[in-house]
Amino acid sequence: MDRTLHRFASSRHTYSKVPEVTAWFWLVKALTTAMGESTSDWLVHALVPEIAVVLGAIAFAVAIYIQFTKDRYIPWCYWFAVAMVGVFGTMCADVLHVGLGVPYIASTIFYAIVLAVVFRTWYRTEGTLSIHSITTPRREVFYWAAVLATFALGTAAGDLTAYTFGLGYFGSIWLFAAIISIPAIGYFRLGMGSILSFWFAYVVTRPLGASVADWLGKPEGVGLGSGLVSLLFAGAIALIVRHLARTGKDTPADQEIGGAVPEPATP
Repeated sequence: MDRTLHRFASSRHTYSKVPEVTAWFWLVKALTTAMGESTSDWLVHALVPEIAVVLGAIAFAVAIYIQFTKDRYIPWCYWFAVAMVGVFGTMCADVLHVGLGVPYIASTIFYAIVLAVVFRTWYRTEGTLSIHSITTPRREVFYWAAVLATFALGTAAGDLTAYTFGLGYFGSIWLFAAIISIPAIGYFRLGMGSILSFWFAYVVTRPLGASVADWLGKPEGVGLGSGLVSLLFAGAIALIVRHLARTGKDTPADQEIGGAVPEPATP
């Protein structure tokens, strides 16, 4: 009986749970990375660090639960989950270095391995890493595991360049801005595969956004303060997500009015 229920849950058809990849997608993704960095920094300094991590884990769990209860893409649910992954993913990376004393280069390599394992398991199980295939609960589990790993990896990589390599926040911004041009040029000019270019860019947006947030918030940069920077980015996210919810500009094709009803997903 349990195996039957598990088989049903892993193959149950739903609509797409991920938005269309447009300029809006990348804009909100970049904002959530910056917001996650600044919010995590503010929480661990405003509260006892252990309490901040617990609160981050609870917020992450609640956001993911809400996302999984929906059977299709809903802007505020999806981006709330991404934002909470941003906060908790930052904390996961910081715990290894600040809490356990793991060097940034070691934590970067560790999370790179974690992400590789997630991708390998996902591909061996489902036969694709396309975000357009996120139409079953099992695929959604793989997707969010990959997203969490990319946020933790990006956080560690950003700290690695800023501190270990001595580039600072502003130097890291320019470095990752240059790196993120690789998948863009590769996809639009050189025929790079859409899946590879997507996940390449997805990983790099994290250290890019985090470097911007640190540069704006910390005394070594502009010095606005993590709390203010977090509020500014959160406000921008809220306005854009409200716009997307009202206009449907990032609505997946299978949910557009008059669109065809999708076929049941297969592994």
